[in-house]
Amino acid sequence: MARKRKGQPIHGWLVLDKPEGLTSTQALSKVRRLLNAEKAGHGGTLDPLATGILPIALGEATKTVSYAMDGAKTYRFTVRWGERTATDDREGAIIDRSDARPDEAAIRAALPAFLGEIDQVPPQYCAIKVDGERAYDIARDGDVVDLAARRVRIDRFELVEMPDADHAVFEIDCGKGTYVRSLARDLAEALGTVGHVAVLRRLRVGRFTLDTAISLDELAAMDHGAAVERLLLPIETALDDIPALALTEAEAHRLRHGQAVALLTRQDLERLTAIRGAVGGDGIVIALFAGKPVALARVEGAEVRPVRVINL
Repeated sequence: MARKRKGQPIHGWLVLDKPEGLTSTQALSKVRRLLNAEKAGHGGTLDPLATGILPIALGEATKTVSYAMDGAKTYRFTVRWGERTATDDREGAIIDRSDARPDEAAIRAALPAFLGEIDQVPPQYCAIKVDGERAYDIARDGDVVDLAARRVRIDRFELVEMPDADHAVFEIDCGKGTYVRSLARDLAEALGTVGHVAVLRRLRVGRFTLDTAISLDELAAMDHGAAVERLLLPIETALDDIPALALTEAEAHRLRHGQAVALLTRQDLERLTAIRGAVGGDGIVIALFAGKPVALARVEGAEVRPVRVINL
């Protein structure tokens, strides 16, 4: 006999403003407990030091988590010049010092080299697996982790302010897999000094922004039913870059049951032509009936095949 799940079936996205000091998993557990949700996941890890946008997927929205994690992100962060730490943020032990402090002109001149696609070596303390073991576990044992450079994308890198000679505040727009700690480390090196991330806040993940975010304290103070009704965003919020394909009732029925749908009539071909230019290399669309998601599906020729059925 199957074990009964605990909690209520709640479906959609909640945008959490994660506080400092919690891991993403701990924050997720608190949200799930506060809402008594049956199933939950998060759309992009934040370090305990970091605050800001942590999209929480509830119920069937968990099937779209990978798309949230692929979304473009915006960060605001403060670099502390003159001190390098083992973790490349303020939580690590200081392992190097420098008396050099870059001025505004030098900083602005260095930023363009970090725009576009760049190769970036992840921090020693990160969750990447090396021979089956997390890099941070290897580093905690005192060993040096040999991490290969990864290609990441930086779309915007701006100096926001310089509160004093020891600190500078930046904002970036970046793609998946970017390590802000590595960016701060490498920028400091390019400026002839050392540095680490002192403050980190995520302002955006795809379409998830601070405008619709809520803190854990605010969530705890709300009635659960009101919280769900007022705060929950639709499942398709994470699918902003994926074209939508409207279905008939019969087509929706077939996809829900794992069957392919053939689009062969003239009207069908017009629907396919309308979305084909927007479909990426993987051919994925969000199939909708009466405005509600039915499945993530793949367009193959004149057929639409279900990839992940969304049970609402």
